[in-house]
Amino acid sequence: MLPAALVLSGCVATPQTGITNSSSPSQIIPGPVSSGAPTTSAPLETTQTSNKAPVYWIGRSNDSVFLYREFRDVPDQGNPVTRALRVMMSQKPLDPDFFTPWQNPKKLATSISGKNVITVDVSADAFNSNVDAAMAERAIQQLVYTATAAAASAGLIDSGQQIQVVVLVDGHTDYVAFNHVRLGSPTSRSAGMVAPVWIVDPQEGTSVADGAVKINGRSTVPGGKLRWEILKVDGGNAKTAYLNGNATASADAAQSGAFTLSVNLGRGNYEVRVSQVDAARTVADQFVDTRGFTVK
Repeated sequence: MLPAALVLSGCVATPQTGITNSSSPSQIIPGPVSSGAPTTSAPLETTQTSNKAPVYWIGRSNDSVFLYREFRDVPDQGNPVTRALRVMMSQKPLDPDFFTPWQNPKKLATSISGKNVITVDVSADAFNSNVDAAMAERAIQQLVYTATAAAASAGLIDSGQQIQVVVLVDGHTDYVAFNHVRLGSPTSRSAGMVAPVWIVDPQEGTSVADGAVKINGRSTVPGGKLRWEILKVDGGNAKTAYLNGNATASADAAQSGAFTLSVNLGRGNYEVRVSQVDAARTVADQFVDTRGFTVK
């Protein structure tokens, strides 16, 4: 089920009005108001040897909706890009704050050309969700981010060049996805779609050893100020403030926007909350991301 606030289930979509092209979405989200110069999209993932696929989901933060990434277990067999997209279209996010409007398609195939172009061919049943134009554009970017992340993570593309995705539906171009976005044009990661703050590790629902616990994440503002808080969660799911502090996202080009928190925690259930510090002081917690985890 999609959150009610994000779905126009009572609206009848009109297929020929308000159509945008996948390569030029109209829904560009303003950058965060904070110190430092915000980057426009998440850095491309680096090659890894683990059997986990990077998958992007859609989630709400304050009054905006952004893309967030999780690493998911996938089988060894098959095309890494196809595997990641299949998870995105058929499974639920680990984090209950995230969702996906995609439906599990009967057919899904991907290929990569020598010019760093990923082609995704999917059947039309993947688009059987009723969403508005803004959500449709985010869904297409969700696919673009996931496909490019999976290809980069598997070492299948040259991360030093621009990477584009072409989406075909049942082998054809010009399909209007979700009745709002025309597909077929080479499409890159769009500026402003990725979450200004997200917690990379620990992932939702995971367990870590007691003692020194490291919390890793990223911000779209290199050198930007962050506020964090650890809440202790009791058996009735009541949350109590436990620890808090401030951090600074890395300004180093190699680790742009990355941040790490190290806290000592005993056994129990916890929630970590990280937000950007609003330089204008108009928002107490700006672009909050949360993760629930267990210390054993």
